[in-house]
This record gives sequence, C-alpha cells and structure tokens, in this order.
Amino acid sequence: MGKEARLIVIAGPTASGKSALALEVARRFGGTVVNADTMQVYADLRIVTARPSVEEEALAPHRLYGVLRGDEACSAGRWRDMALAEIERAELPIVVGGTGLYLRALLDGIADLPPIPPLVRQASRDLAASLGPAFHAELARLDPVMAARLRPSDLQRQIRAHEVAMATGRSLAEWQNVSTAAFPGRTAVIALDPPADALRARIDDRFAAMVGAGALAEVAALAVPADAPLAKAVGVPQLRAHVRGEIDLPNAISAGQAASRAYAKRQRTWFRHQLPSNLVIQEPLWTKDSAKESVKIFSFIDDFLLTPG
Repeated sequence: MGKEARLIVIAGPTASGKSALALEVARRFGGTVVNADTMQVYADLRIVTARPSVEEEALAPHRLYGVLRGDEACSAGRWRDMALAEIERAELPIVVGGTGLYLRALLDGIADLPPIPPLVRQASRDLAASLGPAFHAELARLDPVMAARLRPSDLQRQIRAHEVAMATGRSLAEWQNVSTAAFPGRTAVIALDPPADALRARIDDRFAAMVGAGALAEVAALAVPADAPLAKAVGVPQLRAHVRGEIDLPNAISAGQAASRAYAKRQRTWFRHQLPSNLVIQEPLWTKDSAKESVKIFSFIDDFLLTPG
C-alpha cells in the first residue's frame, strides 16, 4: 500500500448515526464502506446488530458485513488483515464502526502474535478457574513482567498473558513490542459524540424498534452455543432469555436497552481517550437540524481529499 493511500474513518458509539453517515459519504464521494464493528462482521442477526439493510448496501459498496459464521472467532488481527485487503482494492475506503480495538489495530498496528492453540487457551482458563486468586502467583512464576503490570483482580488479562507465555515461551510484553506497522497512508478520523441524554433516548427507541422489526425471530433462529461470539452481542442474551421463557418481553426489552446504554457509555469513554480525531461532531445527526453538520463533514472531507499528501 503506497504512501498516497487515503482513508476516512468514522467512529462513535452505538446508535450515533455512523452507518448512515458512512453511506452518505460513500455516495457523495464514490467511496467503499468497510465495516469495523465486531458483531456486524457475522452473517446472522442483521437486525439486532444494526447492520445496514439490503437496500442500503445496494446504494454503495459495502465490505466485511456478514462475512463470518456466528461461531467463528474474529480477533483484531484477523479483522485488520481482512480490512487492509478491502482498503487496498477501494478507490476511497471509508472504515466505519464502534469497535475501538479494531480501529486502533488498523491505524496504529497490533502486536504480531501467533495464533494460540485452542487447547492451550482452554488450559489457561481451566487453571484460572481452579486456582482462583492464586492464579496471579502462577502467572508471576511464568511471566513476572506481565504479572507485575496486572492487578490480581484483572483475571481476563492474566489469562491472556498466561496463554501467550504457555504457547510461545515468551512474555506478552515482548510480543507487544513487536507490532505490525501503522497504516501507511493519510487518514481522516471523524468521531461522532452526541450528547449523552439524546443518545440514551435514541438507543432505547432503536432497541424497541428492533424488536418490532423481527429481532426476536432472529435470536430464536440463532444456532450457535452460548459462548459463541455472536451469542454475546449486545441485547442478544436478554432476548434469548425471553425466547427461553425466563423473562417477559417488557423486561427483556428493558434489560437489552440498559445493556446497550452501558455499552455506548464504554465506547464514548474509549473514543474520547484512545482515538485521536480530526473532526468531532457533537450534534446529533438524526435530527432535522443536522444539515449544517453534514455540510461541515463534507467540507472537511473535501479539504482532506484535495490537500496534497
């Protein structure tokens, strides 16, 4: 990929209007939309994961939507490889999504770790479960550098460090110093950061609309185990509980809305502190008064595309 490559990134929390904006930008500038959402990469649950509709996808090229089975693992590294292949083919790639680790892997590079064998991964999990708090001491024996960095309460990261050390014989800290290269071209990062109250209301309305549009039937037909990645998508456990008869529909909707709001809050915090942006849009893009924001965004992209690299 040459140094003259240009990339537009549209980031923001769930329900902030990213997909609609990406489609608008793609149609206006002749771009290709590349998905950076960890759940929209899967083939099932178009409604629940808020994937663009078939009609929307027909209006401009869309890539990496619905390309994996619901029980497949998709790490940041795997997604980065797929995304770079699509970016290479696109005249103007527009990467859009709310999965911060994917975006950081693309823009800044990622530790070039080899795949961890499933048996090793399971062995680390089983050992953590059997040892409990003593697992931190076991990690310290195997990888003292990472054990010193991690709190004893941070179990998931301890397990990750343990499995890497077991599989590779090297500390995760060493692997983190051997990263893939950052994106080699010019990038323009647009972050959507609407007011919290407006976003919460939109999340609640959208989740209820999803249920009305067939989300329950989607979830009922989902044939993946409970520990599959797609089964953990925001809102899916709550709707699955209703499908199994464990809670009534109003409580399932309320729980799904709450989970969605909590997820959006985490995303907002991450993007504000972890993703440097060239343009931040704080006005909601879904209101009738948002036209001036579109003008601002299009003007920014015009300048980005016209400025020599």
